[in-house]
Amino acid sequence: MAIRNVTLAGLDREQLLHMHYQMVLIRRFEEKAAEEYTLGKIGGFLHLYIGQEASGVGALSALRPEDYVVSSYREHGHAILKGIDPKAVMAELFGKATGCSKGRGGSMHMYSAEHNLIGGQAIVGAQLAIGTGIGFASQYEGKQSVVSVMFGDGAADEGAFHEALNLASLWKLPVVYYCENNQYSMGMAVTKAWSVSSLEPRAAAYGMAYERVDGMDLLAVRETMLRAAERARKGEGPTLVESVTYRFRGHSMADPAYYRTRDEEARWRSSRDPIALFEAKLKENDIITDDDIAAANMRADEVVEECAQFAEESPVPEPDALYDDVLADGTGAIAWRNQPSTPRD
Repeated sequence: MAIRNVTLAGLDREQLLHMHYQMVLIRRFEEKAAEEYTLGKIGGFLHLYIGQEASGVGALSALRPEDYVVSSYREHGHAILKGIDPKAVMAELFGKATGCSKGRGGSMHMYSAEHNLIGGQAIVGAQLAIGTGIGFASQYEGKQSVVSVMFGDGAADEGAFHEALNLASLWKLPVVYYCENNQYSMGMAVTKAWSVSSLEPRAAAYGMAYERVDGMDLLAVRETMLRAAERARKGEGPTLVESVTYRFRGHSMADPAYYRTRDEEARWRSSRDPIALFEAKLKENDIITDDDIAAANMRADEVVEECAQFAEESPVPEPDALYDDVLADGTGAIAWRNQPSTPRD
């Protein structure tokens, strides 16, 4: 194949190959996490992102470093895409002190103030209210920061969804509500849970812009997110984006996914794998070779092995660290450790 010096969707070859690598890295990272979970190295719940890589890479590639991401418990990939070292993400899964949340959050609570990742949220729909608040703060302080609230289709049925969208639309907050509709809210198919076929009527109810996109098409997702972020930066208010995607694994590692057929899963894996689709598009435009693909896979494999080794060798938090950062003094007031313990309203 003769590689051409072309652009695709306004991206040059280096950028496109990097996005391909990001998808491969997230896939390999999640597969390694599943392996370590079965070995007992990772405890609690583990919700994997396998199958949704284009939805995440496409969306976050449209954001700027100063933009905020508030996510759900399926956020390992989002954390890596926001710039957190994959080693710190894996260490957090292991509950180690070197984790991005110091080993206290685990799989569902990745966090980095430095990278503006304001947590994975274990409570379904909690990120909707939190992200709306951050959007208000950004607007109030006159910043150009956009907030991307990442949530699943199940969270769209929570009361916080309606409260957040109404307020954001009323005040024209710079928020993109990004629903990763993987078509199954835990074990409930969207077709059985929603009386409508999409989220468009819900956006319309609050006078909000709405876009629906094929979440398995990385470039389509990116273009959609770029438009939504630009609306927010111009002060034109929030957008509800519905990214139609599919998770190849169960809701969590504890889920055998008996509620869907193996034939359905096989169809999505064989014909709608987002990594394979992106590789095909890049090959069609003479941008990637089989050697490039092999190199990306090899590099990702090496990185995740290093992540697992780092996490394994990292120390567990000291017992006394339980009292770091936040505590309750004798009055019941919350105070930072080593700071004056003054009551607060």
